[in-house]
Amino acid sequence: MGKYLLVVGLNCTDPSKEAEFNDWYNNTHFPDVLETAGFVRAHRWEHISPGENDAKFLALYEIETDDIEATMKNLNETIAKKREEGRMSDLGSRVIMGTYRHLYELEQ
Repeated sequence: MGKYLLVVGLNCTDPSKEAEFNDWYNNTHFPDVLETAGFVRAHRWEHISPGENDAKFLALYEIETDDIEATMKNLNETIAKKREEGRMSDLGSRVIMGTYRHLYELEQ
């Protein structure tokens, strides 16, 4: 089974609503995305000293699948469904996004 990492860098569009954005992302969006088959874990990170064009927030999604194209298609369908249900937020602005294939791991 292949291992992948979906990396999404975001900024909050309204700094006065950052707490609301983080609450939505952690408690609504992450569980919604993890409904997609193949998505096994999600992490969020906050840039401690972002520059003007940097993403302040980073979301990392661990994926395990034999067919990454089908899994990403299913993710897009899940997101479209959640948008129709009113579960998406307009408080986030995507800065970067990419899917990476696992190559190597070393643990101590």
